[in-house]
Amino acid sequence: MVIIRPIQASDYDALHRIAIESGHGFTSLPVNEELLKKRITHSEESFAKQVTQPGQEGYLFVMEDLETGEVVGTSGIEAAVGLEDAFYHYHLGKVVHNSRELGIYNTVETLSLCNDYTGASEICTLFLSEGHRKNNNGRFLSRFRFLFMAEHTERFADTVIAEMRGVSDENGESPFWQWLEEHFFSMDFPTADYLTGIGKKVFIAELMPKYPIYVNLLSEKAQQVINKVHDKTVPALRLLEAEGFARRGYVDIFDAGPTVEAQKDSIRTVSQSQKCQVIIGDVNNDENYMICNTKVNGFRATQAQVALRETANQVVISPATAEALMVTEGDWVRLITN
Repeated sequence: MVIIRPIQASDYDALHRIAIESGHGFTSLPVNEELLKKRITHSEESFAKQVTQPGQEGYLFVMEDLETGEVVGTSGIEAAVGLEDAFYHYHLGKVVHNSRELGIYNTVETLSLCNDYTGASEICTLFLSEGHRKNNNGRFLSRFRFLFMAEHTERFADTVIAEMRGVSDENGESPFWQWLEEHFFSMDFPTADYLTGIGKKVFIAELMPKYPIYVNLLSEKAQQVINKVHDKTVPALRLLEAEGFARRGYVDIFDAGPTVEAQKDSIRTVSQSQKCQVIIGDVNNDENYMICNTKVNGFRATQAQVALRETANQVVISPATAEALMVTEGDWVRLITN
């Protein structure tokens, strides 16, 4: 059985290994001991904090294999982005060049630098070790965050976003960034990506073009990857689209990957999950559920077979599931079909 729980200081070695495994383009986990430890400490403080509205909190979770005690994945939520450090995107727009006298009408796409998502909640830092990419673990590691949001809705903004990894090659080179590098930055993509990950974002404001970029002036390779996701990111995008996330014309400033958004209360797992009171007993049911307790600091989530008694708002779970969730008979849990 695998569970998901808040990260702890003792998970540092596992988080460092995950940061190395995740490779280029995984900005939120730089391979940097000081920053990784700060991320863990900040997460521990966020889980322990009393919150009435979203602020600087950052929640980092880990997936643990209970049989081996090994941490095999991580997943995070930022309560409100851009409140301290600027949170940049490009927004895709259009301008029209029209001459009635000459009978010429041209529409040109543009990219405009913006901070439109300031204050939004962001789901982020999703990575699962290759050996555990089975048994719906990847879906679970992404979707459980919406159970946490549904249960602790006051901690998150009305708008929820996710930045999807854009197109890059096996060396971490982005065709979109190569054009920006050539004309504005004189810095390769992995370096820019790393600087952003460690919080050094001032160079973006200093060097990024201030005026809208005409897309048709970019190289052909750069144009082709705008609003496209990395091949390995396609399943994650499909999952979020099934939850109700959609593109609104915002792309990453480094690799031009799409950012998707949804209104928190409209996310499928948020709106369709239900709370039930726990009964511990035998379960004879083939239907799998994603289920979590109602705690913050002591949060636990797992996948399990349960027996619903919907008319009474009750759910029967096995003793093993109860132990994994750290609940007893009469406690409440939140769940949804997996």
